[in-house]
Amino acid sequence: MRSPALLLLAAVCLAAPLSAATPAPAPMTANPLLTESSLPYHLPPFDQIKDEHYAPAFAATMATQLQEVAAIANNPAPATFANTVVALDRTGLLLSRVSALFFNLTGAHTNPALDQIEEAIAPQLAAHTDAILLNSALFARIQGLYAQRDTLGLDPESKWLLERYHQDFVRGGANLGEAGKTRLKALNAEIASTQTTFTQNVQKEKNADALIVATRAELAGLSDSEIASAAAAAQAAGQPGKFALSLLNTSGQPLLSSLQNRAVRTRLMQVSQARGSHGGPHDNRAVVSRLARLRAERAVLLGYDHHAAYQLEDQTAHHVDTVNRLLAQLATPAVANAKREAANMQQLIDRDHGGFQVGAGDWSFYSEKVRQALYAFDETQLKPYFELNHVLLDGVFYAATQLYGITFKERHDLPVYQPDVRVFEVFNADGSPLALFLVDYYARPSKRGGAWMNEYVAQSTLLGTRPVIANHLNIPKPPAGEPTLLTYDEVRTAFHEFGHALHGMFSNVTYPRFSGTNVPRDFVEFPSQVNEMWAVWPAVLKHYARHYQTGAAMPLALLEKMQAAERFNQGHDTTELVAANILDQAWHQLKPAQVPDDVAGFEAAALQRAGVDFAPVPPRYRSTYFSHSFSGDYSAGYYSYFWSEVLDADTVEWFKAHGGLTRANGDRFRATLLSRGGSKDAMQLFRDFTGGEPDIKPLIKRRGLDRPPAALEYDG
Repeated sequence: MRSPALLLLAAVCLAAPLSAATPAPAPMTANPLLTESSLPYHLPPFDQIKDEHYAPAFAATMATQLQEVAAIANNPAPATFANTVVALDRTGLLLSRVSALFFNLTGAHTNPALDQIEEAIAPQLAAHTDAILLNSALFARIQGLYAQRDTLGLDPESKWLLERYHQDFVRGGANLGEAGKTRLKALNAEIASTQTTFTQNVQKEKNADALIVATRAELAGLSDSEIASAAAAAQAAGQPGKFALSLLNTSGQPLLSSLQNRAVRTRLMQVSQARGSHGGPHDNRAVVSRLARLRAERAVLLGYDHHAAYQLEDQTAHHVDTVNRLLAQLATPAVANAKREAANMQQLIDRDHGGFQVGAGDWSFYSEKVRQALYAFDETQLKPYFELNHVLLDGVFYAATQLYGITFKERHDLPVYQPDVRVFEVFNADGSPLALFLVDYYARPSKRGGAWMNEYVAQSTLLGTRPVIANHLNIPKPPAGEPTLLTYDEVRTAFHEFGHALHGMFSNVTYPRFSGTNVPRDFVEFPSQVNEMWAVWPAVLKHYARHYQTGAAMPLALLEKMQAAERFNQGHDTTELVAANILDQAWHQLKPAQVPDDVAGFEAAALQRAGVDFAPVPPRYRSTYFSHSFSGDYSAGYYSYFWSEVLDADTVEWFKAHGGLTRANGDRFRATLLSRGGSKDAMQLFRDFTGGEPDIKPLIKRRGLDRPPAALEYDG
C-alpha cells in the first residue's frame, strides 16, 4: 500500500509557511535530514532525528527541488531526454527521503508533534506538486520530447519513463487554462488536508474507543494472556480493575471468535462499526462526504466523469465497467454461500436453545464451532505452532532462501525508531549485499491499524542506491516473558507483506520513478498475494510450524484438517470484502452534486442495490473508518486486492504446475517480474512470467465459490 514513486509527490509550496503550532526549527547546521545518511544503505539516522528537524528539512529540500526544476524548465538548450526527463527524475532526492521517513513514521510511530506537522504539511505538499506539474515551460519541454518519442532512439525503459512523465503532467492538469489550474490547486490542497483529517480521526478514535468491560467473568473464553493485556490496557486508560478490549481497524475484531458472552460480543461489534459516526471530535461523516465531493469536482475539472474514472485510467483495469463486472461476478455466489454458512451457525444456536438469530457479533464465535463440527478443527489449536520468531526466521525467510537463494543477517548495530523494530541485512545467493529489511510487527497506540510495507530508500542504478524496506503488522504484544503466538491469519499476513518487501528488495531498474512497488495500484498486491502460497507449502510449513514449548512439528492430522478447512467461511470473507469494494466504488462513481451528506443512508442503499446487504456480514470497513478509500492511496482502488488475486491465483497454478518451491521458478519470477518494478507495462510483466492471459476461474475455485459450502448435518 504505497503511493506512486513520482518524486514530485513530496514537494511543498514555499509561499505557504508551516502553522504556528509547528515546533520551532532546529538550527539548519544541526539537522541530520539535510545531508545524505552515512549509515549503511543510507538508513535514516533514527537516533539523531528529532521532531523539530522535519519542518526546516521540508522547507530546505523543497526549495532545492524547486531550484532544480526551474533550472530544467529554463534551460536555454534544446530539450533532450537527458537534460529534461532524466534531470527531472534526479530532482528532489533529499526531499523524497525526508518525505518517506516522515510519512512512514506518522504511520508506524506517530505522536502529537508529528500529527501537527502532518496537518500543516499535507496541503503544502499538494501545492508544491502542483507547482511542478503545472509548470508550463517544463511541460512544453516534455510535450516536445513526447511528440518525438519514437525517433529519439530511447531504450524501452527510457521511452516508458518519458511516456509516464507526460501522462503525470496531463493528469496533473498541465492542459488546463489558468482559471482551471487555480481551481485545481485549491482542490488538491483541500483534498490533502481532508485526507489527513480523516486519517488522524481514525487513528485517534481507534485508540479512544476500546470497549470497557467491568468484570473478568464477562471475558470467559479469552486466554489468560489476552485478559492480562485487556487489564493492562484499562489501567493505561485510567480505569484500573476493569478490562479494555482494543480495536483493530476493521469491522470484525479477533476477540469475537473467543468471547463466550453474547452481550459483550454484540457490544464489541457495535462499538467497532460505530467508529467515526457517533458524534464527538473524531466523527468522520462530514469528512467522508466532503472528501468524496472534492474528489468528484477535481475529476470533472480534469475531464473525467467521476473520481473512479480518473483513478482507473492509470490502472491495469482501466475502466469502471471492468471493476463493476468483477465485483458482480463475486457478489452473487459470495452472498449465497454466506447465507448457507449462516444457516449452519443457526442450527447450532437453535440446538442450544439460544433464542436469537445469528448476528454480526456472533459470526466469528459460531463459525469456529461450525469449523470444529465439520472438520474437527479449532483454529486456536494452531497458535502454539506459530511462534513469531520461528514464523519469521524459519518460515518467511526460509521460503525466500529456498526460492531465491537470498540470506539474512540480523544487525544490532544500526539505529531504529522504536525498540521492538528489528533490522536485517539481506544478501544475494553470491553473497553480494542486496538490501536492508526492517521488521516492525507489534501493535501500539502510536501505530495505525492494518499491515503494510514501505521503503525508506528506493533502488536505482542511476543513483547507485540499494533498497531499505520495512514491513509493519499489528500483532498484540504479550506480557513480558510470554511467547508471541500468531493466528494463521497473522502468519499469512507476514508472508503477504514480505511479498511486498521482495518486490522492493529485488528491484533492478535504472530510474527511481520505477523502483520496486511503484507499479499500478491494482497490480501492486499481486506479488505479495503470490508469496502467501508458501505459508502452507508443505516443506515450508514443516520447517517453521513447531510447538513453541516442545519443538514438535505440527501433527500431520492437524495440517490436513487445516488444509481441508481452507475454503471454510469464504462466503463471509468474500462478501465482507465485496461489500467494502461496493462502498468504495459507490462513493467515487458520483458527480459532485450527487454526493450525499447522509453517510449511513448512502451506505445502506449502495449495499442493497448490489445485493450484499446481509446484516450478519457487514462490510470489512464502513466508510467512516475506511482508510484505504479515504486516506488516499486506494480511493476507488480497493478492488485491487481482488484484481490482484485473479493474477495471483493464476500464478499460483503456474508455480504448482512447474514444480513449486524451486530456485529455477524463483529466479524466473525475480527476473521477469519482481525486478522490473514499474519499468514496463504491468500486464505485460504478468504475461512475460506466466505466458498467458489472466483467468478468473482459479480465484473462484480457490474461494470455494464454485460450489456450496459443506452443510452441517444435525438431527436436532
